[in-house]
Amino acid sequence: MTRPANPRATLAAVAERAGVSKATASKVLNGRPGVSEETRQQVQQAIDELGYAPTTGPREPVARGAIHVVFDTIINMYSLYVLDGVISGGADFGVDVVTSALSSGGVVPDKSLGVDRIKEIAARGHTGLVVVTTQLTGEEIAFCEQIGLALVVIDPVNPLDDRVTSVGATNWAGGVQATRHLLDLGHRRIAFVGGSEGSVPGRERLHGYREALEAAGLSPEPALTRRGDFVAETGARGAEELLAMDEPPTAVFAASDSIAMGVIRVAKHRGLRIPEDLSVVGFDDTYGAMWTEPALTTVRQPLRQMGRVAARTVLELAGGKRPDSHHVQLATSLVVRESTTAPPGRAAGR
Repeated sequence: MTRPANPRATLAAVAERAGVSKATASKVLNGRPGVSEETRQQVQQAIDELGYAPTTGPREPVARGAIHVVFDTIINMYSLYVLDGVISGGADFGVDVVTSALSSGGVVPDKSLGVDRIKEIAARGHTGLVVVTTQLTGEEIAFCEQIGLALVVIDPVNPLDDRVTSVGATNWAGGVQATRHLLDLGHRRIAFVGGSEGSVPGRERLHGYREALEAAGLSPEPALTRRGDFVAETGARGAEELLAMDEPPTAVFAASDSIAMGVIRVAKHRGLRIPEDLSVVGFDDTYGAMWTEPALTTVRQPLRQMGRVAARTVLELAGGKRPDSHHVQLATSLVVRESTTAPPGRAAGR
């Protein structure tokens, strides 16, 4: 005898019982591709156990639950710009955005997302997952595939294969733009203060810096490179060390606006004038860049657009559409303000 359908059973309840997202449950219900056989069986079992049945008419289309965005930390302008873009992209499709962070207090965590956290996100019936500047392990990527949870990564900190769709900026080109600007002003002793060695965007910006120096016939000096996190403290620490050298740099390319602000603060405390004694270039072009004193020359990466593209892409993936490209890079551009000029003893424009 067939058990009557439970009128209170919902697709969200099926998704929670099966441990998948609502979008995945909808895919199974509609016979759409992009779901493993194991997951399909789990969802079907949940449907049977709950006695779920669609209401009248055709079965539900792809679910439009919330997009879940996970940041390493949200207490910086970079994260807020990206989040604004994701929210805007979600609004274009009538989808809400839920946000969480791996760390509070602005501390950058040294950990990945974790399978347990992904399970919790899927159980809430969210349509897809956008991960920002956060490490992902092979196990976590495989688990998202297994449960059919759409995944997009913004500025991945570790290399990812074509199982994962990522969105970022042309970091290498941005590094070249920043360094070439300083070279064109006449600087030859240019330092680099950047993110951790494990950060893909950080490495790309460093490689762009080196490429521009080598193209100008200069050999990059290891002593002029400092690494850390993308925070002001890294800039401050790097500036203390660089400016204490017997032959300090005349210019610094900082791999984020936050790092640049740390450099400027220490330089001023040491009695240096910006840019007369030290030129500084940042990266990001967040809101604070135009309000530093002096206003910061920086490489603009389209953070809001990166968020919008990630939102649109994760919704397309959740709907079963294959991405045009697994690794999307949006163009950077140099914004020249007041923190750069010719080095001491050399006239500007020469």
